Amino acid sequence: MDGSRLMSRDRASNALATTVLALLCLAASGCKSLQVWRVEADRVADGIIERSQREAIRRTEPFTIETPADALRRRLLLAQGLRVSGPASLGTDRLAPVPHWPGDREPPEAGASGTPIVQVGPEVQITLLQALQIAARNNRGYQTAKEAVFIAALGLDLESQEFRNTYTGLLHSTVSRDESGPMAVGGVTGSGEASWSKRFRSGAALTGRLGIDLVKLCTGGRDSALGIFCDTSVSVPLLRGAGRHIVTEELTQAQREVIYALYALERQKRTLAVQVATDYLRVLQQLDQIKNATDNHDRLVQSAKRAERRGQAGREKKAQVDEAQQDVLRARVRVINARDSYQGQLDGLKLTLGLPTDARIALDPRELSTLVAPAEAAAAQVELDAVETSDMRGKLELPVDQAIELALTKRLDLRAVQGRVVDAQRGVVVAADGLKADLTLTATAALGGRRGLGSTTSAYPRPDEGVYSATASSDLPWERTAERNAFRTAYITLERAARSVQELEDKTKLAIRGALRKLAQTRKTFIIESRAVELALSRVTGTKRLFEAERVEIQEVLKAQESLVQAQDALTAALVSYRIAELELQRDMGVLEVDEKGLWREYGPQ
Repeated sequence: MDGSRLMSRDRASNALATTVLALLCLAASGCKSLQVWRVEADRVADGIIERSQREAIRRTEPFTIETPADALRRRLLLAQGLRVSGPASLGTDRLAPVPHWPGDREPPEAGASGTPIVQVGPEVQITLLQALQIAARNNRGYQTAKEAVFIAALGLDLESQEFRNTYTGLLHSTVSRDESGPMAVGGVTGSGEASWSKRFRSGAALTGRLGIDLVKLCTGGRDSALGIFCDTSVSVPLLRGAGRHIVTEELTQAQREVIYALYALERQKRTLAVQVATDYLRVLQQLDQIKNATDNHDRLVQSAKRAERRGQAGREKKAQVDEAQQDVLRARVRVINARDSYQGQLDGLKLTLGLPTDARIALDPRELSTLVAPAEAAAAQVELDAVETSDMRGKLELPVDQAIELALTKRLDLRAVQGRVVDAQRGVVVAADGLKADLTLTATAALGGRRGLGSTTSAYPRPDEGVYSATASSDLPWERTAERNAFRTAYITLERAARSVQELEDKTKLAIRGALRKLAQTRKTFIIESRAVELALSRVTGTKRLFEAERVEIQEVLKAQESLVQAQDALTAALVSYRIAELELQRDMGVLEVDEKGLWREYGPQ
């Protein structure tokens, strides 16, 4: 074998070794740990969400879908020794790994949540402010809404990938032997290939590929062959599928889906805040009813004892004494029912907060005393006959037209359905494009060549020996049944989207009008019930004196005390209802701002 041939073989072997080493390094650099992939997905999604927040809600705020490591639910379960059905009740980080669990066989770490909102003990007292924050960390519906935003962000990232530079690499090695010919041929074939592709928003697509083959024969003359090849192609649609608005439609829709998910999250935050406040105040209202019922029971017991003493002295009829005892029993039943209703409503609040319903928590009764009475009652100057005509109203009792205009401007769910109309319009444009003829220009260039087991000569890229082609292909629009039906369906989708706007708009107006009427009604009710309590207290005091002076019978005392407890319950109910109506109106107008911690900032008309 001459020296030139040996040198050629050495060069080929060296080239193969260099190429394989380079491709192995490239492949190794593309291998990432599972934790790196997870962190990268979080980083990309967080960036998309932050940019989308600026567009959707005009601000940015911290965002995470990781559940808190010190979730109050878990701490209550552990500290109070509550029963659980399994480790999933405590969180995914408490699960035992299943077989073939990825990574280091540990579940994902739960997110850090900062300072605990409340300290856990045998019984936990929670203020309204703390309840709002607890719900933001533990409410399941709120967590699902956040995850929907994150998933939409990942979907947008995937659509964006269509227009990024895309690289792929492949290493391939084959040992084979061919005995079909007069002489058996055997050897080793090694190849490496790297490719790049890029899709432009105009619709053009560009691809490039570079590869190296090395064949090492193990029989015959034991020759080697090196093949270096490269090719590139570009295709440009001219009719159907052409144009930035058609090519990027799926990307545009993915961008809109992130915005809509953020709108839904904001709506969920406001709805949850109002729900928490409603449940919290209703529990306190029920607690106040327990106090009223207990006080009424104690008063009736005293009255019944006096009636019994008078009966023993012959100054009271037995039937009236028995009636007083019956009222005591009815009052005792009222206390029992009030306590039972309190526990039921408290359990409902726990469910809203995402806490175990058997957890031992208590609310702060002082929250009820912080409620501000409606304007007219605070002024206390309006006569009962003038309640209907008085102009003194609460700060949120806006004119109907002003409140509706605010709602139509601020409601994020209304913006979402209006955006769906624009989406449907774009859908008609895309469907119409599908009815066009196909006309695509394609240009390719191929240099060098592949090498196989039967190759004994090398091939290198040489422009003067390349293969070049340009092709124009067309698909005439003779068969477009599916596209025709999609085009017609797109118009139906547009009509449905418009009807959704109309329906939500009318429901919004209905909700605003109802909320304003409820505000006015509860304000007037509060004024009336305030006077009713005053009269009931005066009546109880007066009848007690007359009863002690033996100028009235026991029935008058019993009726007065029953009227008092009813008036007290109605007054508390009106005060709570007015506060809830204020929050509901702000929610329905879309002006109640709630941050990621669950804390709200109320609307000030001024």
